[in-house]
Amino acid sequence: MALTPVAESATLRYYPVAEDVRLNVRRGPGTNYAIVRVLPEGAMVPIFCQTPGTTVTGPYGTSNIWDNIDDGEFVADAYVNTGSDGYIKPRCS
Repeated sequence: MALTPVAESATLRYYPVAEDVRLNVRRGPGTNYAIVRVLPEGAMVPIFCQTPGTTVTGPYGTSNIWDNIDDGEFVADAYVNTGSDGYIKPRCS
């Protein structure tokens, strides 16, 4: 069982936030949720799950997908370079 956390962390991938962007991290999947912090320029984020929310236009297109990057913390997928215009992770439950 001691190997499970190592295996899980080894598969965790981080994705780059758009260049020259300080990205708002919100309490939920939309611009109507409170900002809990701001990511610095050059940030890399993990994506644990994704969910639909407010439609946002950013450097990587227009999308209603929001990325869960931590417990109760979401960023607009239009600002994260995932290499896809669609979902790359399971939907958040």
